[in-house]
Amino acid sequence: MNILARGVGRRKEAVAQVQIVTATNETPGGQFIINNIPAEQYLHNNTCSILSIKAPLNILQSLHDANVEGDNTVLKNNLENFTTIVKVKGGGLVGQAEAIKLGLTRAICQLYAIIPNTKNKPIKESSIENSMEDSLKFPSIEMSYEATIELRKQFKDKRFLTQDSRVKERRKYGLKKARKASQYHKR
Repeated sequence: MNILARGVGRRKEAVAQVQIVTATNETPGGQFIINNIPAEQYLHNNTCSILSIKAPLNILQSLHDANVEGDNTVLKNNLENFTTIVKVKGGGLVGQAEAIKLGLTRAICQLYAIIPNTKNKPIKESSIENSMEDSLKFPSIEMSYEATIELRKQFKDKRFLTQDSRVKERRKYGLKKARKASQYHKR
């Protein structure tokens, strides 16, 4: 099992560690596994949560469709070549789904940031060697510099790369909860 990219996502109390790995006999390609359980089963077939965690892959697919005119076999092969493995803990199912979405988006951005930039910027020798090694790991993904920038822009526009930092407010001294006080009585 060869790890191609990693990403960490957080939402409320949930923390998700996402790995994009090459498909093997144990983990066939195109699967989405959460805590060693298929995603649909882990999320109890909640359609909203399933759509939420697969939204970054849908954007990736639409971008590939725009780049590859008429031939979707390249993308299908790409999606079948890797498996998404997630370890998530804490929080509820909705918070976990949001954490997974952020982690998957970060992992996809890391996966496509491998490609060397040849557009008016000097490239260091070490970065070329690293990118060549990475392209040997996963040779079927090919994306131009403009397409990589467009992918990141679409993720930012849909706020997939923005971490939602809202958390539960702490309890204050003299109050029952964060803001709930005991009822006032005159006598």
